[in-house]
Amino acid sequence: MHTPEILTITLNPALDVSTSTDKVVDTHKLRCAAAQFHPGGGGINVARVLHRLGSRCLAIYPSGGVTGERLGQMLDQEQVPRHCWRIAGETRESFSVHETSSGNDFRFVLPGPSLEAAEWQACLDYVSGLATPPRDVVASGSLPPGVPPDFYARLARLAKARGSRMVVDASGPALVAALAEGVYLFKPSLRELRELTGQPLENTAQQREAAQDIIAQGQAEIVALSLGADGALLVTANKALRASALQVQVASTIGAGDSFVGGLVWALNRGQGLDDAFRHGMAASAAALLTPGTALCQPSDVERFSREVIVTPA
Repeated sequence: MHTPEILTITLNPALDVSTSTDKVVDTHKLRCAAAQFHPGGGGINVARVLHRLGSRCLAIYPSGGVTGERLGQMLDQEQVPRHCWRIAGETRESFSVHETSSGNDFRFVLPGPSLEAAEWQACLDYVSGLATPPRDVVASGSLPPGVPPDFYARLARLAKARGSRMVVDASGPALVAALAEGVYLFKPSLRELRELTGQPLENTAQQREAAQDIIAQGQAEIVALSLGADGALLVTANKALRASALQVQVASTIGAGDSFVGGLVWALNRGQGLDDAFRHGMAASAAALLTPGTALCQPSDVERFSREVIVTPA
């Protein structure tokens, strides 16, 4: 394949299994609709969006067992360029249930297989061995057991040394370590930013200030704060933008954050301005809400919605 413009990294991929039922209650057997299966994991979802939007991207991830093989087959069906390496453990499944009576999604996330040192080191070796480094490296999702919490920090250090821009969408110790190393773009949810800062962040001014503090400390150049139904903030050292969420019929909220990252990085990678990149991120997120499970966004919906997103100074 051609040298990728964007590399996505998923250390804890999953086969996403989704279904729906009228109401989730304890004890009783819940009669569900037919299950849907999609490739999953943060970076894999981002790559699926990037590929649909026309980017030269490459998804890399560890693969184990029958589940890993099935996940790879599904990515091949979508024609998403990929590179995987074998691990001893079985790739995990994630299970979600959409409650039709309320519109709520219930997500059951398994920890994933434990990786040996050689299994996670294979990822770093592959990235460092690329003849031509990609412009952007997107690390998204949780780290499975066995992977050191500074893994994303090591990846950020490697990306910077090779001239790539590091994008991280993570939480907990892995995120803290990555920010200490410094990244290009950081995409937290409001809950994740509250956990990181220890602040309530109850209004736009507080949220903007928290993002600007992260930037001032050299931890990130851009902070893209997703606020769910309240839209999002995009903050740099000298600019702060706000966008309201588009009102759409929600089939599932799963994958909306990954689609936001995919749309945003796609536009930034193409050299588009912050305002336009923000619109495409918001459009991709809204488009993902239209589809069940982790089906993610469709390009025609992204393009249509991008013309409807209103971006204002924050």
